[in-house]
This record gives sequence, C-alpha cells and structure tokens, in this order.
Amino acid sequence: MKKTREFDFSRARRVAPEETAMFKKAIEETFHLKRPARGRPPKGRDKYRDVHIRLHPKALEWARSQAKLRGIGYQTIINQTLMRHAA
Repeated sequence: MKKTREFDFSRARRVAPEETAMFKKAIEETFHLKRPARGRPPKGRDKYRDVHIRLHPKALEWARSQAKLRGIGYQTIINQTLMRHAA
C-alpha cells in the first residue's frame, strides 16, 4: 500500500451520532472502562453567580499584580478579598 502524507478529505464522510454512541459502548464493554465526558463541564450555578461591576483602575491593577504574584486569576483575588470582608 502506498504511503501518503495527507488524507484525502474529499472521500471522507461524517460519522453519525448513532455510530459514535455505538463506538463508545463497544469501547466501554471491551475495556471495562467508562469513557470520560467530553466538552466543557456544566457551570455550578448554585456556587457562583455572574455579576458585572465597574472597578477603579488602581483596584484592578492591584488585583492583577497580586494574582500574578500568587499565580492565580485576578477575579479569584477579588472574590477572596470580598469573601474575607463579608465574613
């Protein structure tokens, strides 16, 4: 068989959702492993809520500098600071 460097997509077809489910079931039955869920996990709506606020540029600069020092996101810094003052 001749080796090719590129796949000829003009002869390819899409896999139907039913086929994907069949393949997934076959893999699970063969290897006795549950396949991990794909895609983005659902958001925990009960834990956090989306809120949009306006911050002073100096406050945002402080949060970003603290986040960079700690290696976490600046929104996490803002949330931690607010939770510390709320408690």
